[in-house]
Amino acid sequence: MDSATIQTAFDTEATIRERLKTMAEPALQAFAAKLIPTIPTEWILGVRTPALRAYARELRGTAAAESFLNSLPHLYQEENLLHAYLLAYEKDFGRAMTLLTNFLPFVDNWAVCDGLSLPCFKKHRQDLLETVPGWLGSDHTYTIRFGIKMLMDHFLDADFRSSCLETVAAVTSEEYYVNMMIAWYFATALAKQWDAALPFLMDARLDRWVHNKTIQKAVESYRITDTQKALLRSLRRPG
Repeated sequence: MDSATIQTAFDTEATIRERLKTMAEPALQAFAAKLIPTIPTEWILGVRTPALRAYARELRGTAAAESFLNSLPHLYQEENLLHAYLLAYEKDFGRAMTLLTNFLPFVDNWAVCDGLSLPCFKKHRQDLLETVPGWLGSDHTYTIRFGIKMLMDHFLDADFRSSCLETVAAVTSEEYYVNMMIAWYFATALAKQWDAALPFLMDARLDRWVHNKTIQKAVESYRITDTQKALLRSLRRPG
């Protein structure tokens, strides 16, 4: 970018940051900090999600939004969340993927990762499926987590692919937030595709911690029957 463009981007981000600060609630900052222990408290302003989504709706399609989406990295948690919510309005799949690719390396916590939801993916599921392996092969925790979440969001219902179960089961990580997503994925798979997902627990194909966390999350689900829950409890692995 030339110097004028850089200055414009800087000015835009500063304006957006000041607007976010006017929406901040100190009590909410302390609450959010407990939920997101992986980032410093001072990087959290404490803005409610509905207010952030409303601001994203206000900004969408504007030059300010365009400038903001190209101003990385951001400083505050809410700036990253706003970025995620703005991406949801991108209808062009190719452009959405470019913006997402630029943003993912800067995602540094589960809340921003899980807030990334791009409706345009629904019309490009095959393209999405071909992109996921690259995300799962990343060395960045939240890129991997996002890839698994995309398989959970898009390929456990009408477009179910049993191969996706194999893909997620093959992910190995020491990262808590990756393993939690694997467990969440398989717990959801049990609710939606019981017959296909159950063998991964029956045959103990998952890491022990992931295996037990999957069962824990599944038995907490109203979508799992009491009979299914009893079977899952019997499959818990000791240690």
